[in-house]
Amino acid sequence: MRARAILPLAAAALAAACSSASGPGVQLTIRKGSSFREAADSLSAHGLVRSSRVFSLYAKLRRRDRSLRWGTYVLRPGMSWEQMLDALRLGRGVVHVVTIPEGLSIADIEPLLIDSLQVTQDSLDAAVRDTALLHRLDVPTPTLEGYLFPDTYTFPDKTTAREAVRMMVDEFEKAWKPEWTEQARAMKLTRHDIVTLASIVEREVRRDEERPVVAAVYLNRLKIGMPLMADPTITYALGKKPGRVLLKDLRVKSPYNTYLRAGLPPGPIASPGAASMRASLHPAKVPYKFFVAAPDGHHEFRRTYAEHLEAIRMVRGQKKDSLKP
Repeated sequence: MRARAILPLAAAALAAACSSASGPGVQLTIRKGSSFREAADSLSAHGLVRSSRVFSLYAKLRRRDRSLRWGTYVLRPGMSWEQMLDALRLGRGVVHVVTIPEGLSIADIEPLLIDSLQVTQDSLDAAVRDTALLHRLDVPTPTLEGYLFPDTYTFPDKTTAREAVRMMVDEFEKAWKPEWTEQARAMKLTRHDIVTLASIVEREVRRDEERPVVAAVYLNRLKIGMPLMADPTITYALGKKPGRVLLKDLRVKSPYNTYLRAGLPPGPIASPGAASMRASLHPAKVPYKFFVAAPDGHHEFRRTYAEHLEAIRMVRGQKKDSLKP
């Protein structure tokens, strides 16, 4: 009896010897294949236990050091050692960190969520067509394209497709500033118009300083009823990755073909970041109506079509030079 009582008493003494102060959640990753001691070292490095050696000994005495679920956790300082062991064994506190870069379409975003959250394609397809969210945002298109805000998300374990989409929409609403609505009205545009324009700017621009200028070019075209002639809308209409647009591509029959149809397309073609939305609301005051991309990613802006043709010839010469050995 005495011998059997020693183990729980020793374990209790060890747990009492190494408590942590309370505070906000701490994120850490237990790598696949890690030993329990490696996990304990990570807990110690993040200030969740004072001594990885003593915590490992405690787990061994409790016979809880043989099962470990790997993943990214958010754990609270001040958790008891029993709670921490349960978390590591059962995966409580496991989260899924997903980064959604600016300029991704729903078709690009869905595989990232499927891979991280282990949700189904069907459940995501339904979530991005959530009529309640579409109504809340006053979105006239059939999906939430453009409104899944690009950011790094920490999703709790077992997050559903609908919950993930709602979190991303919530982030969009936080990013959209109240004064932006007033600015859009002053421009005689809706929020949906601005998000649509910003999505094209996001896909078109590689240099931050050019966002307001590219936005200005498109707005200048809109003012005179000139087609936007935005290549990213063509690749979106074709369901292709961003890239070179061929002459035959410009004939695609789609409301997103901004070569054949004047005005903005029906909705966004990707999720724009705050910088592109800001640039679309506050475009540069420039007279340009044309631009062409140079080999290094910057654009040459021009006022007239004749100037534009000359810029194209110049850029083509630069491309030829760049191909020379």
